[in-house]
Amino acid sequence: MDYQKLVSIFPPIKLLLLTDSKRFDSPDVMLSCIEQAIQGGVDTVVLREKDLDSAKLLSLASKLRVTTKHHGTRLMIHSQADVAKAVGADGVHVDAKSISEISQIKSWLGNGFMLSASCHAADELKQAAQQGADFCFLSPVFPTQSHPGAPSLGAKKFFDIAATVNIPVLALGGIEADVMPLLQGHGVATMGSILNAQNPKKAAQHLLESAFP
Repeated sequence: MDYQKLVSIFPPIKLLLLTDSKRFDSPDVMLSCIEQAIQGGVDTVVLREKDLDSAKLLSLASKLRVTTKHHGTRLMIHSQADVAKAVGADGVHVDAKSISEISQIKSWLGNGFMLSASCHAADELKQAAQQGADFCFLSPVFPTQSHPGAPSLGAKKFFDIAATVNIPVLALGGIEADVMPLLQGHGVATMGSILNAQNPKKAAQHLLESAFP
């Protein structure tokens, strides 16, 4: 199934949330935060839990699939294609180092699954598109708290690189409400701006309102 057919089932991505269970006292607290964020407008969730063993990841993914399905929200699993298939997720997301494996993963998953990749430069983005990625992250667009002092692309370079491929490219890195207007309504991926918020629903709403006033 190609991207155009998939977006006929789900609308284009505007606000994607990456998970990080280490920020929470328990998985259930994180699940509650995610559901509030979905109620605020998050349309896609990537379960990104590299430190969980397979059993715990499968359990968390199963619970999150119930929540996302209830709200009509996409769920993608980071790296673990077997878990994505087991819980009936919508797709798999891979790191830049695994871009070369995208076509193989898509072939193994079969029809109906989306594949996305994290990219940091034009060559990675082009490779991901050639491998059959349905969309990509491009980062870091703005300075981030997680990597203080690290170089960032800036809005203009983000647009220039994103324009080199014909698949959707989401901005990642330093995504806060005050920079959303600089992205001119482009889809974004975020973590801390929602997961660290006292009110995840309002945080998600504020991001979307800043981008799409």
